[in-house]
Amino acid sequence: MSIRTATLSAVAACFVMASTAAVAQTGSQTPPDGPTVRAAPATSPDTSMPSTKGSRSNLHKTDTAFLENAAQGGFAEVEAGKLAQSKASNAEVKSFGQMLIDEHTKVNQELATLASSKGYTPPTEPSVVQRTELRALGVLDGDNFDKMFIRRIGVASHEATIKQFREASRSARDPDVKAFATKTLPSLEQHLKMAKTLQTKLGKD
Repeated sequence: MSIRTATLSAVAACFVMASTAAVAQTGSQTPPDGPTVRAAPATSPDTSMPSTKGSRSNLHKTDTAFLENAAQGGFAEVEAGKLAQSKASNAEVKSFGQMLIDEHTKVNQELATLASSKGYTPPTEPSVVQRTELRALGVLDGDNFDKMFIRRIGVASHEATIKQFREASRSARDPDVKAFATKTLPSLEQHLKMAKTLQTKLGKD
């Protein structure tokens, strides 16, 4: 097995383990009448340690769960875009990464404003699982990075995010949360379309 193949296999395994951990985290915490997303913890957090979770509010638990996941995902997209600026070898991949930085930073700000108006403080960084994936992505360079970045961040991440936003656009209890999801959804779908085009150009392996 070549060094390149071994490295890609190790990184892919890391992504699989991170994705499995995400499923394990969300599986037992899904609200009975909401989308499959992580809910806020049932007990008060330990104030001696910083928390990446958002604060509670008077929003329905499915709405706060959506905002929590949307915030964490948004920050993960920005961090991934920054990685692309230093790691990508393909100019279009680098440009796609900059677009993620610009557009997700804007969405993050809109989400924070919305959440604040509802008495909720959203997370301000990616989730533990997302940080694990970002670290795995960060060990790659050049063509290897380009392909994995588009595969995991451009396609897989956006597919999962679109599913959450689509569900919130239909089922969010708060009308402003529903409007935010509905407004943001088209740009996410455009990101996915762009990523799939790039994936075809780069080759999927």
